[in-house]
Amino acid sequence: MKLYLTGHDYRYAVEQMVMTLFPGERPVYPSGRPEGDRMEVRLSEGEKRVTATCAFWVDGVCFRGMASVSNEMLTDKVRTASLCQQIVKLAVYRAVLRSGRPKPPWGALSGVRPGKLLTALLQKGLTEEEALRRFRADYDVSAPRAALCLDAARETRRAISSLEPNDVCLYVGIPFCPTRCAYCSFVSQAVEKNRTLMEPFLSALLQELKATAEQVKACGLRVVSVYMGGGTPTTLSAAQLDELCTALRQEFDLSHLREFTVEAGRPDTIDEEKLRVLRRHGVSRVSVNPQTMTDDVLEAIGRKHTAADIVEALRHVRAVGGFQVNMDLIAGLPTDDEDGFCRTIDRVLALEPENITVHTLSIKRGARLHFGEESLPSDEAVASMLDTANTRLRAAGYRPYYLYRQKNMAGGFENTGWVKGDSVNLYNICIMEELCSVLAMGAGGSTKLIRGNGGRNERMVAPKYPQEYIEAIGRLCADKEKITRFYAGSEE
Repeated sequence: MKLYLTGHDYRYAVEQMVMTLFPGERPVYPSGRPEGDRMEVRLSEGEKRVTATCAFWVDGVCFRGMASVSNEMLTDKVRTASLCQQIVKLAVYRAVLRSGRPKPPWGALSGVRPGKLLTALLQKGLTEEEALRRFRADYDVSAPRAALCLDAARETRRAISSLEPNDVCLYVGIPFCPTRCAYCSFVSQAVEKNRTLMEPFLSALLQELKATAEQVKACGLRVVSVYMGGGTPTTLSAAQLDELCTALRQEFDLSHLREFTVEAGRPDTIDEEKLRVLRRHGVSRVSVNPQTMTDDVLEAIGRKHTAADIVEALRHVRAVGGFQVNMDLIAGLPTDDEDGFCRTIDRVLALEPENITVHTLSIKRGARLHFGEESLPSDEAVASMLDTANTRLRAAGYRPYYLYRQKNMAGGFENTGWVKGDSVNLYNICIMEELCSVLAMGAGGSTKLIRGNGGRNERMVAPKYPQEYIEAIGRLCADKEKITRFYAGSEE
């Protein structure tokens, strides 16, 4: 799509909204006089208001949209940029909808964390009814999505009230899987091709654990949650898991730990010996992630196991005992349909996991699967799948407790975590709502240091692939000193 910007350079904001409304569109910025199908986005400052306008040209017809903000609200540079980007996106959104484009389920929201906006309104003292009305009016969010957001916001506020200023979460990334799924863009290496890297990777990881723990102690931080993900951590042997978990407990003070989660997502990596090791080290939650309970769909996405293997893996988890269980599902997988997804939901509910996470398929450039595949369900079918999940999960006593969105997500929907009872995963809320710092270790680990006073957050990202991670371990350990410098300046 041809884009022309006047009076501003908020390219990212415009592109976010364009990609939300036109998935797969690539923005271009031609020189010369605007002509043909195009979008012209202008920002102008008046005596009392700053106004954004969008002229969206299609086949010689112009559709216009406008949004504005009072100059009084532009109190500083950061807030000015934020509000100006917001009205630019709204102007684009309104122009495109006037052209007849269907309204997305999340309206004019293009970010990954819609819950932060609603939570902020509640934290300002608005009632739930007032906050919901304002949220929907400002962003044109559909009623079902706003309801999901409100449920998640309630859990976020509970988490906020339970956290101390020096609380942090730990993430430990294990970038190995038995095989790589067709939709996956995460950092994961198939074990059959990279088994020789596992031992040197683990050795490097133990060095990073030690360096991180030194900073945690120096800053007086409290570890309240540990999350071991990947990849599939249970690709490691029982002995390797024991070595890693032993090091975690030796290096970090875990006396304030409220939960310890390990992704055991692939049933072909789970056995009772590994589970007993995890339980002995205090692991309180494991993820057993089927994605689907239909064998044909499992084969289509490159999984080397069956739905029966998932049931057997969960039997092992329950036999060892002491674990809460999360199960991940994906709506929109290739060759799946509404009836198949409905059967998956019912089979998973019969297994009674404490948490169920319903993802919407998001295909990224790093995945083997790409948009345009004839086998992918339509956006309408995905919408029906998510509606089915919502209805059945609520009827079974589950409630939404966190949600987030991704780029290239089928239908522009969302990923939602559901919980029964009090088995909320604090880590998921903290990382999605940015409630406290997450200190990451392992290949592709992304440390996010959160400045609770509203100041600028900071990130540190490790190399993605095991070999690169191993080679960079000296630098990564030295970089951990940035944690102390960050907290030393946290009052600034």
